[in-house]
Amino acid sequence: MATFPQETLLIIIHWKPPAAWISSVSHAFPNLRIICHEVSIWDKKLPEIPEETWKSVTILSVLSGGVNQVHGLPLYEKTDITFASSIFSTFLSFQHHLPQYMEYQKMNKWMDPESYEDTEDAVGLRVGLLGYGSVGRQCARVARALGMEVYAYTYHDRPTSSSRKTESFTVPGAGDPNGEFPAQWFSAEKNELDTFLTSDLDLLVVTVPITQDTNGLIGQKQFDLLSKKRAFLSNASRGKVINTDALLDALRTGKIRGAGLDKTDPEPLPADHELWNVRNVIITPHCGGCSTQYNKRGLEILKGNLERWMKGGEVRNLVDRALGY
Repeated sequence: MATFPQETLLIIIHWKPPAAWISSVSHAFPNLRIICHEVSIWDKKLPEIPEETWKSVTILSVLSGGVNQVHGLPLYEKTDITFASSIFSTFLSFQHHLPQYMEYQKMNKWMDPESYEDTEDAVGLRVGLLGYGSVGRQCARVARALGMEVYAYTYHDRPTSSSRKTESFTVPGAGDPNGEFPAQWFSAEKNELDTFLTSDLDLLVVTVPITQDTNGLIGQKQFDLLSKKRAFLSNASRGKVINTDALLDALRTGKIRGAGLDKTDPEPLPADHELWNVRNVIITPHCGGCSTQYNKRGLEILKGNLERWMKGGEVRNLVDRALGY
């Protein structure tokens, strides 16, 4: 069995890793010290972790879709520690009026549609993916299967086929690891957000990470641009990417046809918040990524990264401190 220098892995997590997984990792890496700190999914800050623990950490893993909760820590900003991290249902429900039919069902009413003129299926529509990481790439696969055209917006310009590939974790047969699905690409580096939002989008899916650059990225101006085609908005990112006041205005004035919100600002959404009472909104409680496989896949990413890191290779889902994700 290979031996390695003493290293310390700190896992910040909102569920407890199975004992069998901890045992298997300890067996594979006998000189690796593993420390787990559980946090509530709604915690706005990290728990009190002893200073001696922070000083000993070599690898930090945040098993979450984002790493914004560790921004600002000296450990994040001033060390060389390795950091790594691990839609369409609301849109289709809205297009086919399922919320209304579910209300009829509660009243035991069989209500025939007055016409089919306001029921639009997905074939031939255009989806814009604001962010093309793992979530965006899986959305692209689903969209293509539904017969939709895909446009992608990324931070970096990706003009070549090689630049459009990703080494991030992908379940075999899922996602778009080679970047083959988008018909057009846009980027922040080329200042193309306005062009992207006015490219006749029927559905805008927001999957960007929350950073200084994306905080409030979608506001009044952007909703004005989306009004060209009255796009449906789906937020699978973070609530603060979208200005809530501008969103409410866009929904009420018809600039967009509706919204599916798995993330809101504020979050959790207070019971008396105006968004609950907007007719053309479907709200889910930050559960879009939940599944029976979520924890298992997160631990697979972590264990695979440990193997690559111990061998001197590049880890997947590596956090870029300069970009903030």
